Amino acid sequence: MNGLNIFQDLLASAVAMGTPILFTALGEIITEKSGVQNLGLEGMMYIGAITAFLSGLALTATGMPALTAMILVIIFAALAGSLIALLHAYVCLSLRANQIVSGLALAIFGTGLSYYLGKVFITDATAILNDRLTRFHFADGIDIPFVGQLLRAFLNQDLLVYLAYIMVFVVWFFIYKTQRGLNLRAIGENPGAADAVGVNVKLSRYIYVMIGGAFAGVGGSALIISASSVGQWGQGMIAGRGWIAIALVIFARWNPKLVIWGAYLFGIAMALESRAQIYGWFDNIFILKMIPYIVTILVLLVTFIFSKQKDIGEPESLSKPYDREER
Repeated sequence: MNGLNIFQDLLASAVAMGTPILFTALGEIITEKSGVQNLGLEGMMYIGAITAFLSGLALTATGMPALTAMILVIIFAALAGSLIALLHAYVCLSLRANQIVSGLALAIFGTGLSYYLGKVFITDATAILNDRLTRFHFADGIDIPFVGQLLRAFLNQDLLVYLAYIMVFVVWFFIYKTQRGLNLRAIGENPGAADAVGVNVKLSRYIYVMIGGAFAGVGGSALIISASSVGQWGQGMIAGRGWIAIALVIFARWNPKLVIWGAYLFGIAMALESRAQIYGWFDNIFILKMIPYIVTILVLLVTFIFSKQKDIGEPESLSKPYDREER
């Protein structure tokens, strides 16, 4: 492979590998903009992944058209993620438990439950989701040097990648250009003021926590049904992506337009883990597996340094419980 082809392969892999993180981080931005912190993203991604795997096996066995089955799988994964997030919302908003502790418990619970549901498939060689999303090839006819490779990396992808592109714009537009988005920011910055003008803070936070969970569920499903996946369930398959998504939210300053570039940055770090050996650049597998987490630490370090100089966009009431009776 020449240099341009390596560049295209690495960037295309980064886009595909960054997409699950992108979905999850977008959902966490919505959740945190409402003033609720959810550290359970890892567990919700696992729930989304196992739901996608089990529902995919069931639906494809019926002979349903592959695209229809995969769309239903995405919907089921989103519903599963939102339901597990509902548990976090109830514990934090109704029972007024500590949001950090609840999120950590949710991460452990979701991971453990998915391991339990999927354990029988680990040693079953026939448990493979053969019908997965198809990769489109919109840019194959573009032969302009570098430009063609760049466009193929971004446009020769599957449905979930295109959906991620769209959702970045949709989430940004909703947060910054709509009245409901203004309400969302208000309940995250000053819930008392939002309550005073008639916004139902508690109900809104319930809804946005569940929306965030739905995004995480879709992010988990991408590891099962995307064109680049192997269609098998595996313990440890999320591999810290939920925690990386949390770091990405901070790195992107709670801005959907920045989060897409951060997701692909982490995607490059993950792509290097496998591609470095293929290209003969480096063959120490243990060091290669450390790359995404080293990048995460460096990103948080840089963000912390900049946060001392100016406001980084963190919602003022993030993680702070609100009770209208205590106003």
